[in-house]
Amino acid sequence: MFGHLASTSKEFVATAAGLVDDAKDLVAETAELLDSGHLVDEAKIRGLQVGAMIKPPPVPETLTGPLSSARLGEQIVASGAKKVMVVTTAGLKSRGTLDPLLDALSTGGVQSVIFEDVVPDPGFEVVMSGVALYRESGAQAVVAIGGGSAIDAAKAMVACYSNNKEPKELVGMLKVRRQDVPFYAVPTTAGTGSEVTVAAVVTDTEKGAKYGIVSLKIVPSVVALDPTLMVTLPPAITAATGLDALTHAVESFVSPIATGDSRRLSLKAAKTITEKLPLAYVDGTDLEVREELAVASMDAGLAFTRAGVGYVHAISHQLGGMYHMVHGEANAILMPHVMEFYLPKASSQLAQLAVDVGVADPQEDEAVAAAAFIQKLRDLNRELGIPTYAAPLLAKDIPEIAKRALAEADGSYPVPRYMDQQQCEELLAKILPPEPSA
Repeated sequence: MFGHLASTSKEFVATAAGLVDDAKDLVAETAELLDSGHLVDEAKIRGLQVGAMIKPPPVPETLTGPLSSARLGEQIVASGAKKVMVVTTAGLKSRGTLDPLLDALSTGGVQSVIFEDVVPDPGFEVVMSGVALYRESGAQAVVAIGGGSAIDAAKAMVACYSNNKEPKELVGMLKVRRQDVPFYAVPTTAGTGSEVTVAAVVTDTEKGAKYGIVSLKIVPSVVALDPTLMVTLPPAITAATGLDALTHAVESFVSPIATGDSRRLSLKAAKTITEKLPLAYVDGTDLEVREELAVASMDAGLAFTRAGVGYVHAISHQLGGMYHMVHGEANAILMPHVMEFYLPKASSQLAQLAVDVGVADPQEDEAVAAAAFIQKLRDLNRELGIPTYAAPLLAKDIPEIAKRALAEADGSYPVPRYMDQQQCEELLAKILPPEPSA
């Protein structure tokens, strides 16, 4: 009996000691947040975390495999719609990318109205042009087919039409009150994950700044991942979009609000992309590889919808808005530097990524494994032709870019370690192109 009591007492003492240590850590973290001025930002992030737990983001019905875009067309026919607006970019129609979808719609007696004025980093005016065409044409549904720009533009169009608002009025969190338009998506790149995310990124071209419309209501109801539409992607676009998806996987994995489900999706996506993207870069005609990458992109999109992104995206958005840099390329250039900044708070997560992508053993020292993963990012960039520096970046713009990036991230993006203005400027200086030699 006394032995049992002694054992129980030891367990109680050990548990109490653990609680005391946890309390000390919490006090230290709170003091650190107070000193850095980020206590309110952290409270906002935790509020978003609770909101996501109460009402998780929707997951679209997903069709996969060759010619799944035609199967989506058949499903739209079965829904009873008689006229559909297809939102896309110039050139996809002439290259035949839309044909499987359009043929299925036409065979079923559904008329297609093509909006092909979407450009990279679509502006507010592009969105409103699409809204006007949808209203005037009498279309009854929207299908986005293309890369992230086309899908984001279509999301914004659907939101603006349903709420009778302009994009600038819907920028921010949960301002979309209604969604009255049947909405479908067919991504033609394996990168943005926009087909499953709750955000639409649009550009204020006058300010040269990107903004997000964030709502659970703008996610498509059905998505088709058709690898036959991706085989003609040039190697550079294959690389940039794939590395965008990898950024989603990595940033969501190191997020302090990651869940068990989001981490599983992040790891699965990161492993597939690091293995398969170099293969697609060399041979884009392999349908199996293309489909695996499309699924990985979707998985990464689902992961960051739940766990968020971080400073890589916050800074990259400014480079895109100011210089029209390719988003995935900007992400890839920034990611090793941002992960190095995160190291004091995210070494265990980066070490786990290293193990899962095969550049470290489970028994490896945590710091060594984390460094190996960051080196893997650099090696992958080099293999896929990604430059070391952001070519358009100008030294005079660095303070403003840093200011805008922090304003976007803090209180909205869950990050393992907060960055201040000076630290952000120092990071940007690392990707500043060197002065040309005389």
